[in-house]
Amino acid sequence: MSLLYVVIGLAVAFLAYLAISRVSLPRKAGNEGIEDKEVAEAFNRISLWPQFRLLRRMVIRRLGSYHPAGAVVDIGCGPGYLVEAMSRRLPDVCVIGIDYAKEMVETAKRRAEASDSPNKGTFLEGDVGKIPLGNDSVDFVVSTLSLHHWSSPIAGFTEIYRVLRPNGQLLVLDLRRDSTRMFYCLLCVGQALIVPRALRKVNEPLGSLLAAYSVAELKGMTEKTPFEECKVTGGVGWAYVWAGKK
Repeated sequence: MSLLYVVIGLAVAFLAYLAISRVSLPRKAGNEGIEDKEVAEAFNRISLWPQFRLLRRMVIRRLGSYHPAGAVVDIGCGPGYLVEAMSRRLPDVCVIGIDYAKEMVETAKRRAEASDSPNKGTFLEGDVGKIPLGNDSVDFVVSTLSLHHWSSPIAGFTEIYRVLRPNGQLLVLDLRRDSTRMFYCLLCVGQALIVPRALRKVNEPLGSLLAAYSVAELKGMTEKTPFEECKVTGGVGWAYVWAGKK
């Protein structure tokens, strides 16, 4: 019996180590090949998985705490599921989805046309480095799991600042490269056993984790943006960046 207790104690200690300690990985920028039709379709499928539904609820809950109003833009909107969720949960806002991948924008438009929601959102093809909107034209910008693919994050933050009206806000959710070991292990197992073959071929989701920034890097990054107010908060495998324009 005492040996059993020792084994259980060691197992608990190991799990605690995985849950608390963080990985230290060099950043490796990459691109998941979202312009590829097969990859785009795979991303569309996994967007319906429970963990992504939970992620969208998490983002909308955090977004709601900032009381968005007026025009809200989703940068890197992908197939448009977050745009749809925001349109349903926040009926008083006008939502615009922007993505640089033509395949994603076309998928989002098809989904919106088939939706029974009265507020379907608008979708545009564009890049965070050159947002197809005018100066001081929107009230809130949100971006999820996109920051690690921006070719120039500072330029992206600056461009977002340009399109935001005074008192406008930005909320970014992205993976953090300094995730807990437990989170890292779960991604490894998921990529090996669960995700579609098209995504495994482009090393997703591990590729995104390796391309993401640590919390310390995000804090240093926000200090170089034109935003007057910035705050970075971290979770087990993700981080939020909130910024406000005065």
